[in-house]
Amino acid sequence: MKKFFDRFRNKKTKPLTSPLNVNTIPLNDKQIAEAFGQLTHPEPPQLVHGCGQSVGKQRDHNEDSLFAFNVTIGGEGNNFPIGLFIVADGMGGHQYGEVASATAMRTLAGYILKRFHPYIFNPSNNLDEPLQDVMRAAINEAQRSVTQAAPGSGTTLTAALVFGQQVTIGHVGDSRAYAIHPDGRVETLTRDHSLVKRLEELGQISSDEAAVHPQRNVLYRAIGQGETLDADVFTTPFPQLGYLLICSDGLWGVVPDDYISRIIKDAPTIQKACQNLVLAANDAGGPDNISVIIVQLLG
Repeated sequence: MKKFFDRFRNKKTKPLTSPLNVNTIPLNDKQIAEAFGQLTHPEPPQLVHGCGQSVGKQRDHNEDSLFAFNVTIGGEGNNFPIGLFIVADGMGGHQYGEVASATAMRTLAGYILKRFHPYIFNPSNNLDEPLQDVMRAAINEAQRSVTQAAPGSGTTLTAALVFGQQVTIGHVGDSRAYAIHPDGRVETLTRDHSLVKRLEELGQISSDEAAVHPQRNVLYRAIGQGETLDADVFTTPFPQLGYLLICSDGLWGVVPDDYISRIIKDAPTIQKACQNLVLAANDAGGPDNISVIIVQLLG
């Protein structure tokens, strides 16, 4: 055996070379974007999302909560995505604002995902309950949970349940959901439940006056406030070839819509777009907590 190893002891070896000259450097953002751009009709259809969050520059703690979840189901007759995306903004000035937002977010997410769990793993278990009814029941459950967990507090709540090509939105407060269209057009899907927005709707103040009104953050409807809750619940098509944006007022309150659209369009990836939106809000002073979710439907 010793003679066998002695035959190779003085041999000089050369490093292995790749005949294909393979480059193993990680892809940069531009290369990743180009790769996604080639997937014009991916199978199965799927959701891609990114998130961003910051405490801002003028707050000492974060009262925002966000949640992002999606699953892709592929197979004969079952090619569709399911996603749930939530932003909740605990009401500043109220005790336990951060508890309220986290409780509302977790309660709503848990309620909806429990309803979908049997269906995801066994499509023969049909969803007999309309999605708007599921969303409304989940919001009512969140209302009860926040009232018990953090009495006297409150939170906004904007949730988007994506099922195939449709989005069912549940909304309370002044966090927002937007559709960002391929041509750059920004469509506000939700309606703010704020005193200033109501005055604007009644024609008593202009949109420019509303933007600088000293009571622009006063809400007349929020999770955890009052005995009854009238949430806005509706279904709308997912913005084809565009994006779904959900954010707290820490973003939309300081960054104009056209700038938001341009940042998303210019970013190489969705995650980078979220980071750039957070940076833009902080560059504008960062007066509030910032939360943002961007969702794209591929296929």
